[in-house]
Amino acid sequence: MSGKPLAYRMRPRVIDEVVGQQHLVGEGKIIHRMVKARQLSSMILYGPPGVGKTSIASAIAGSTDYAFRMLNAVTNNKKDMEIVVEEAKMSGKVILLLDEVHRLDKAKQDFLLPYLENGMIVLIGATTGNPYHVINPAIRSRCQIFELKPLQPKDVKIVLQRALKDKERGLGKYPVKIEDETLEFIATRSNGDVRSALNGLELAVLSTEKKEDGWIHIDISVAEECIQKKSLNHDKDGDAHYDVLSGFQKSIRGSDVNAALHYLGRLIIAGDLPSIARRLLVIAYEDVGLANPMAAVRTLAAVQTAERIGFPEARIPLANAVIDLCLSPKSNSAYLAIDAAISDIENGKGGEVPDHLKDAHYSGAKNLGRGIGYKYPHDYNGGWVDQQYLPDTLKDRKYYEPKKTGKYETALAQVYENINKLKNK
Repeated sequence: MSGKPLAYRMRPRVIDEVVGQQHLVGEGKIIHRMVKARQLSSMILYGPPGVGKTSIASAIAGSTDYAFRMLNAVTNNKKDMEIVVEEAKMSGKVILLLDEVHRLDKAKQDFLLPYLENGMIVLIGATTGNPYHVINPAIRSRCQIFELKPLQPKDVKIVLQRALKDKERGLGKYPVKIEDETLEFIATRSNGDVRSALNGLELAVLSTEKKEDGWIHIDISVAEECIQKKSLNHDKDGDAHYDVLSGFQKSIRGSDVNAALHYLGRLIIAGDLPSIARRLLVIAYEDVGLANPMAAVRTLAAVQTAERIGFPEARIPLANAVIDLCLSPKSNSAYLAIDAAISDIENGKGGEVPDHLKDAHYSGAKNLGRGIGYKYPHDYNGGWVDQQYLPDTLKDRKYYEPKKTGKYETALAQVYENINKLKNK
C-alpha cells in the first residue's frame, strides 16, 4: 500500500465520485456541465479546510484526461510555474491546482496571467478566505468563483464507508469491524472536514491490534482517541471566523443568552481572545448603548481581566460580560445618531459654523474666545440657551432619537424633550 495518507489516496478520480457539493458537481450543475462539455474555465474554490477543494480539482482533471499539477502559491516558486507552463505548451492544456491562491505574489501572478488568458492553463485556485476580500482583482476577474460548503455527517460517512471497502486505495485489505454508530461518531466529530475524518479512521485501523478472532475492532473509545482534537472549522482569516463573530453579536443583540454563549464557546475553543474582546466592547456601545451605560464599564473590566489572566480562566469573566449584555435593555440611538450626522457631512450638508460660535481668540477679544453675539450658558444658569448651534444648512436637523429602554436613557429622553419644547416656543 502506498505510504501516502488515506485522505490523499481516496481523492475522487472522476467528477461522479465527488461526495457533497452537489450544488456545483451534481448532475446538471455548473461544474458538472463544464466537465461534460469539456469547456473548462479557470475557477476559485473557497470554503473551510477539508471540504473537497483539491478533490474537485483532481476529479475535473480525471474526468477530462487533462494533465493535472498541484502547486502552492507560497512554497512553490516561479521556476515551478515555468515547468507547468512548458508542459502546457507541449500537451495543449494543464489543470493547475494552486493552493493558498490568495497569497500569490505579483511576480508569479504576472507570469501566469497570459497563460490563463489563452486557456493553456486552467487555474483552480483553492483558498479558505473569501476571494472577494483576499484575492487580487486581476486573478479574480479571470476566474469563476464557487463557494464550497462544509459536508454533512451523512456525506462524510459515505466517504468513510468507501475507504473501508476499497482494497486498492483504501483500507479494504484490513479485517476491520466497526459499528455504524462509531462511523456516525467520526463523521459528526469531524465537523464536515473529510480529511480529518479519514485521518482519524486510518489512525484507528493502523494503531489497533487484531483481537483473538482475527478482526480489528474499532469502537467509539478508540475513535475518540484518534480524533482527540475536536475539529472546528474556524480559520481566523476565513469566512467561518466572521460568520461566528456575526452570529455572536446578533445573538447578544437579540437577547438570546444560550446562542451567545454557544458562539462565545466556539471563539474560546479557537483561542481568539482579541476578536472576542473587540466585539464585546463594540456590542456594549452599539447595541446596549445608552439603555445601560454601566454595562460598557463592566464589559471593559471583564475584557481587561480576561486579557490579564488568559485562557482557560478568561472564559469566566467573558461569560459574565456576555450574559450581562444579553439581558440588558438595548438601544442603538447613539449609533444611529452619529451615523446620520456623518452621512449629512459626507453628502455635502456641512455648512459653516455659525458666526457667534466661531473662535474669537484671533481677533483679540477678551471674552474667553466667545464669538460676537454668543450667549454663554453659564451666564443663564447653565443648560439650554435660545441660540443656533447647527450650520444654517442643518439648523432644524435632528439626529438623536431617544429610546426609552432603561432608566438612564429614559431620563436623557425627558431632558431632550424639554429642550425641544423650549426650542419650539
